[in-house]
Amino acid sequence: MDHIRFGRTGLRVSRLCLGTMTFGFQCDDDTSFAIMDAAYDAGITFFDTADIYPIGGPIETIGRTEELVGQWMQQGGRTREDIVLATKCFARTGPNPWDQGNNRKNIMRAIDASLKRLGTDYVDLYQIHFYDPNVHIDETLQAMDDLVRSGKVRYVGCSNTLAYQLARSIGRSELHGISRFESVQPRYNMLFREVERELLPLCAEEDVAVIPYNPLAGGMLTGKHRPGAPTEGTRFTLGHAQGTYTERYWHDAMFDSVEQVRAVAEDAGVPMTTLAVQWVLANPVITSPIIGASRPDQLTASVAAADSPIDPDVKAQLDELTAVYRQGDHDR
Repeated sequence: MDHIRFGRTGLRVSRLCLGTMTFGFQCDDDTSFAIMDAAYDAGITFFDTADIYPIGGPIETIGRTEELVGQWMQQGGRTREDIVLATKCFARTGPNPWDQGNNRKNIMRAIDASLKRLGTDYVDLYQIHFYDPNVHIDETLQAMDDLVRSGKVRYVGCSNTLAYQLARSIGRSELHGISRFESVQPRYNMLFREVERELLPLCAEEDVAVIPYNPLAGGMLTGKHRPGAPTEGTRFTLGHAQGTYTERYWHDAMFDSVEQVRAVAEDAGVPMTTLAVQWVLANPVITSPIIGASRPDQLTASVAAADSPIDPDVKAQLDELTAVYRQGDHDR
């Protein structure tokens, strides 16, 4: 698999990134290990996790995903240096009021807990999972810079951040001469294109790496979901994830769009999953889309997208079909 420069840094990452948020709840231990094996064998060396994962699990499962990733890195003759490892902090992971958010105390506590679970003394990319309006960005950035200087973190990034928030963060980092956010992790797919309007142009101008999640729209763009009751065991039915994903995608207009995409995929002779990931990869601002799976075989169609660029005419057709999701005025 090709590797690509990570924003303005000298780091190179695989063209696809493995998302791990299902590991330890939706996926049992053995399945999680098998998915990581399959991804690594396919050339994916960039793994993304978070201290709050697995998604949808009860509170006692918090941190289990990082533990599984850490255990996997110690198996099969691999070394820590074989993987570019990213994790995140923000969500509540402890009983105290300060065990959440982007304050210095929580960031310092969270990185140490993540490193312990991952079984390593550093991560390549440490990200704030969400922007925290209750903490001045200078406090967050200074804490992240201290982690870089300490050697616990190589680069810092952000996730679920608006364009103006990222722009202000970069400006404050430049003002103080400290580490800036080198990457952003937004939601991006054919059914959610609003980031094309401001965030992606900012990233292009400032050379910020973009590692988007949800390229398959929670499985909608695989074509497996149909109107009606969601299939049990999918993220549309799992714990607290259920409401989030239902609100994002379970709408009649989106089902209609999926059927239009299905027709394009059939005419092109390309699996819907492959086509959806190809479409994301075709945007020149995108660095490495985060792909996930609940079974190892589900990775095959996504991995194929990295080796087969989308036909320009097909992309133009899909762009037109999904243009409404770029405007931000579609039904929610």
